[in-house]
Amino acid sequence: MTTTDWLIDIALLLIVLRQLREERLTTRTILLPLGMIAWAASNYLTNIPTAGNDVLLAVIFAATGVVLGLAGGLLTSVRQAGGHVLIKASRGAAALWIVSMGFRLGFAVWSTHASGAAHLTGFSAAHDITSGQAWAVALLLMAVGEVVVRLGTIIIRGQLLQARADRDANEPAQRPGAYV
Repeated sequence: MTTTDWLIDIALLLIVLRQLREERLTTRTILLPLGMIAWAASNYLTNIPTAGNDVLLAVIFAATGVVLGLAGGLLTSVRQAGGHVLIKASRGAAALWIVSMGFRLGFAVWSTHASGAAHLTGFSAAHDITSGQAWAVALLLMAVGEVVVRLGTIIIRGQLLQARADRDANEPAQRPGAYV
């Protein structure tokens, strides 16, 4: 792993840890993680292997990322106050993110050591996974799925909350005994 890989992984971890304190849902809170994951995708998804079970591996890992992202988005507190949507990652949401990022980071480190590389090579041969690039693509698609779905879930929840608040503010006040 390069220094850049380490910095990206650490930065992605810090983004969610920063959200353990409540903050406004803003364009910045959306674009920062999307920009980081887009940068990683543009640098590492240059060659997507499709032979053997490479696509199946990528789909399984991407689907895992989607499930983790949905869970993380649902475990994030989203509330409306003062005309703003506020978000706060719960401990569960942060734990999911740390475990998944830790898994990807640990896998990358493990696979570069002799015993890890030997095990991975044997597993890949037995399951018709054709290259290390297939693993890199699968791990990156897992991260993309998690980031995009987590943010999408939070955004949708925030929009629904804001729409409900706007609707409630525009409804005429109910007077006792009045019929509508």
